[in-house]
Amino acid sequence: MAHDFYPSGNPRFNHVAMSLPADQLGPEGRRDICRFFGEVLGFDELDVMTEDRRRLVLSCVHWDQFIFLVAEDDPMRCPRMDHFGMSVGTLDELVNLERRIEAFRTGDDRVDLINLNVDDQGVVKIHSVYVKYILPMMCEFQYWEFTR
Repeated sequence: MAHDFYPSGNPRFNHVAMSLPADQLGPEGRRDICRFFGEVLGFDELDVMTEDRRRLVLSCVHWDQFIFLVAEDDPMRCPRMDHFGMSVGTLDELVNLERRIEAFRTGDDRVDLINLNVDDQGVVKIHSVYVKYILPMMCEFQYWEFTR
């Protein structure tokens, strides 16, 4: 019997997966990743899925939305602007997120931040902040401001 979680029948975003060197998924690497993604972004480690030096899963808001990190001998590499995207509900949330990232960056120079930018499309202004920390991909956070 099929579950009726998503009555529209259309797929929705579930997760993004990235590979890292095994050392980054060891105790120190996991601690750093979990501290940033937890304290700054509000993500939670799904610790029942953690395997030392093999796997780390970070829940993003809901249990079925997550970042899946796995160890590989030949880990993912990508250009700086390759990214995955998330949205926030208000411009204030985005501004506060940027402030938390900047505060964290003062104690850790591994944070790569592209400060708040606005792409004005006329009917919508897309406000965005990009951040990268340890993982191979950046994350873009957006707030869509509809002007009409």
